Amino acid sequence: MMVATLRSVGAVAAGIAVAFVLVVAVEAFSAVVHPFPEGFEGTREEVVRQVELYPAWVLAVVLPAWGLTAFAGAWTAGRLGNRGTAAFVGVLLLAALILNIAQLPYPIWFEVGSVLAIAAAVVYAYRLSSRRAATAMQVTA
Repeated sequence: MMVATLRSVGAVAAGIAVAFVLVVAVEAFSAVVHPFPEGFEGTREEVVRQVELYPAWVLAVVLPAWGLTAFAGAWTAGRLGNRGTAAFVGVLLLAALILNIAQLPYPIWFEVGSVLAIAAAVVYAYRLSSRRAATAMQVTA
């Protein structure tokens, strides 16, 4: 029981770590192609203005990148743990996305597309995790 719990905790931590690294990479890409203006201090108003000025093509690239990020994080958790760990990481990432889009003025197509992309990625990672679990049960039987 303790080993399973530790494995689950480690799987969740690994999934979140993978997602974190990829989110940083996506944000770095965004900062390169749509840099912050000189004198940017990170105030709420400045961040809102930066998001309002995102070119549509940047958002179109970021949308699938966020989906792939969610998939990679949930898949990692599911691969190292089980379906529950994949679902847990996926729900955390979906909640983080919803919080992000609720606070910033993204275009509606991006908000809807991001939720759909991340939800689909998490469901796919969850299904892959369940296949792995089913295969593992067949091997041990």
